[in-house]
Amino acid sequence: MNGRERFAKWVFLIAALYGILVLAPQYLVESHFGLHLGAPISRPEHFYGFIGVALTWQFVFLLVASDVRRFRPLMLIGVTEKLSFALPTAALFAAGRVESSIFAVGLIDLALGTFFFVAFFVTRPRAVRLPSALSV
Repeated sequence: MNGRERFAKWVFLIAALYGILVLAPQYLVESHFGLHLGAPISRPEHFYGFIGVALTWQFVFLLVASDVRRFRPLMLIGVTEKLSFALPTAALFAAGRVESSIFAVGLIDLALGTFFFVAFFVTRPRAVRLPSALSV
């Protein structure tokens, strides 16, 4: 494994571990979110569905980290996963509809999505150069 692949592996491993640590405990604190937001969560299936889907993606990131060459195509899909939270939270923050703490979490996802894109770019297959005597 070269340095570029190690970079990609660490990016996806750190993102996955961060995501698991942040998301998994939320299964246990629905009532806290209701109090913090000023009203109980009215659609718990959306809350738990979001947590479940987001948590599932963390295991996809662990999969990518396990073999960055093999699972490289998933890196760009991972970028979209990160942007699907980062961009709406930025727009909602600009409109005054979410708190700065939510915006900050969105910025973390934006940073991770940027690192995912860089990892995709730096792990692209290299062109094989033929010796000059063999080139056409």
